[in-house]
Amino acid sequence: MSTIQTSVEIEAPIAPLFDLMQDYGLRLEWDPFLRSMRFQDGAPEAAVGVRVWVRAHNGLSMEVEYITLRPPEQVAVNMVRGPAIFRQFSGAWVLKPVTETRTRVTFRYHFALRPEILSPLLDPVARWVMTRDMEQRMAALKKSAETTDILRRLPERPSRS
Repeated sequence: MSTIQTSVEIEAPIAPLFDLMQDYGLRLEWDPFLRSMRFQDGAPEAAVGVRVWVRAHNGLSMEVEYITLRPPEQVAVNMVRGPAIFRQFSGAWVLKPVTETRTRVTFRYHFALRPEILSPLLDPVARWVMTRDMEQRMAALKKSAETTDILRRLPERPSRS
């Protein structure tokens, strides 16, 4: 199993930043990796056990299931169905406040490829491609949160205790 990750500090408070990352309408505005996303089985929003179908900009699609959802600090998903190249795939976003107005966001993937015998050849290429995509996504999140009105366009949420 391979793990890759990238982190960035974003000048935005943790709670609205987390909400932006989970708002699928606004997510499609800032996330260059995603072409479309939709909840499955009539689910109205993210929750542990909820499945989401996603299509990437490269045309590949995957169905993932939320395995962790702890607003405003962590969200993780695990692949249920997806491209045949992945034997296993999961992803997580972890947010930590640096100050009241600055948040450190870490984005992590865990994956295993198939056929297993070719993993030594395929793994470095997959790591490079996915790391590049992760870094582009993080840069886009940072730019959107810091230089646009996207956080002000989030729907009002009840305050979290």
